Amino acid sequence: MRRKRVLPLAALLLCTPALAGTAPAAAAPQTAPAGPLRILLTNDDGYNAPGIRKAFERLTAAGHDVTIVAPLTNQSGAGTKMSNAPTIAVKHPEPKVWAVDGSPGDSVSFGLAEVFAGDAPDLVVSGTNFGPNVAGLATHSGTVGGAVAGLEHGVPSIALSTGGVTAPDPVTTVNAMGPTLDFAVKLIDRLRTRARSGPLLPKGVGLNVNHPVVGADGKGTAAGVSSTFQDPQTLLEPDFTDAGDGTWKVTVKVDLRPAAKGGDVEAVTAARIAVSPMNADWNTGPADQAVTSALIAGLRP
Repeated sequence: MRRKRVLPLAALLLCTPALAGTAPAAAAPQTAPAGPLRILLTNDDGYNAPGIRKAFERLTAAGHDVTIVAPLTNQSGAGTKMSNAPTIAVKHPEPKVWAVDGSPGDSVSFGLAEVFAGDAPDLVVSGTNFGPNVAGLATHSGTVGGAVAGLEHGVPSIALSTGGVTAPDPVTTVNAMGPTLDFAVKLIDRLRTRARSGPLLPKGVGLNVNHPVVGADGKGTAAGVSSTFQDPQTLLEPDFTDAGDGTWKVTVKVDLRPAAKGGDVEAVTAARIAVSPMNADWNTGPADQAVTSALIAGLRP
């Protein structure tokens, strides 16, 4: 870390090139260390939210070297948003904690470019988040967006969320963050053990982990762990009502349809932990590419 960037709480830092439009080169796949990991920890609820603070404590207790680089304010629903402003404010309120006045993606980009400059972390962990990030929620999730930013820069990344298909009482969710983080520690240990002399995860692949809330107090044990995919349903549907004065009232409703077999919604509904692979681009598989090729066959500009 460059010492000149370690500034007091009220300090404002100029936006780094990564946030101004010139992203640092993607890191080459790293060999997983045999010992504790260096982890960049981010989220979308804000740097001082209970989920990220509990994650910091639990991952640190597990022996990892953890640094928080997270949004200054709540950025839930920010998705993969990146700032294009000429400057960005960054606070450094305490050791191992950086608060970026931007999105989760801004936070991760700043962390990789400045806090971890020249020495990328072994892993980006985003969360744990209040509420689920399954199905269409994952597409718009700032928690997932933070992990995607890590993947874009070549760093293995995991998104962590605590909640079922619908978010329970906040206090219950906070209680359930304990089991979520216990599982996260086990998952990271498994990745490190299996990696041996290779990277923690295949190049460009991250994990979206959704831990259900189990029990009335949220402290129950999940029924198991499922390898899943992102259920294609949207879950949230906005309803617009004309107020008659040029404004519209918006009510967002949960529109839960039958869960896709093997998907993340099915898993968390059954009180199982959903672990879904994800990548940082919009590419589909060879079968879909064949469909596109057939569709445009013979077309000319």
